[in-house]
Amino acid sequence: MPAIIDDTYAEAFRSIYAEFLITARDRRWVEHAVNAATGNASSTILCDCEAGVDRYVGPGSGGDESFVTPDGRPGAIVQLHVPRFRKDRLTALERVALVRISQNVLTCPTTACFNLIDSPEYFKLGRKIAFFGDGFQKRIVRHGRKMWWIPILGGEFILDRRFGFADGLMGGNIWYFGETVDAAVAAAEAGVAAVANCPGVIMPFPGGIAGSGSKAGSKYKFMFASTYEKYCPELVNDPAANSQLPPGVKSVMEIIINGRDLQSIINATQAAITASVNTPGLLRISAGNYNGRLGKSFIYLHPDKQPAVS
Repeated sequence: MPAIIDDTYAEAFRSIYAEFLITARDRRWVEHAVNAATGNASSTILCDCEAGVDRYVGPGSGGDESFVTPDGRPGAIVQLHVPRFRKDRLTALERVALVRISQNVLTCPTTACFNLIDSPEYFKLGRKIAFFGDGFQKRIVRHGRKMWWIPILGGEFILDRRFGFADGLMGGNIWYFGETVDAAVAAAEAGVAAVANCPGVIMPFPGGIAGSGSKAGSKYKFMFASTYEKYCPELVNDPAANSQLPPGVKSVMEIIINGRDLQSIINATQAAITASVNTPGLLRISAGNYNGRLGKSFIYLHPDKQPAVS
């Protein structure tokens, strides 16, 4: 029988994000660039950002082939998110984009990089990265775009001159309560596969799944977040943990969803629930929230409870 779906909501909070397109000669090299550019970016608890691939696009990408890439090659759309509550959010976002494009995209054979957000404010990343050309770099117009051209040992690297940014959301989440580790992972994997087909969102954790869901704060003052002891199966019999786990649950897996807007995360959440609710051994689907203390954007698991998105 289907898993129980809790009458609750995930709580998302505001971010600013950059979004860009990586293309390469084939899907294999697109994947190499994506994996490098989104590495070590699961959680802003300690990572410099939260990053992930929205979807693969273009001919031969194995993804959304209706998306026309500027150079007609396979590509992938990447998002980088920084929490809006950070006072240095603009500086931080520019830095993570600069580092990841220059060190992980430029260095990957056959790649090019294109901005996907046209905004009044922007980062002049192309100019900064072009200094790698050591005076041999050039401003060019290609594919109808103003770009920088950088000579490299592998041939050339081109990228847009300007990269915009916009308001987004972080922290959408789904919890899977399994009667075994295998059941929880299988349900989460089904959810990840469904979210991967939803445009406008990313899942920053490894394979899209977090096996160590956390709560804000800790008994240790130097920790920003810590294990959520109330939901750790190994602490069910520890009175100090005050366990809140439903009976029979042996494992909890979580999907975290960031995106460009609330509706995109709502769509992804519902797709994940539909894809995973009948997983054998899955007992319950839930979500984490802080009663509005972290963010004001709520993603309800029961769609009939979801207010209209303006």
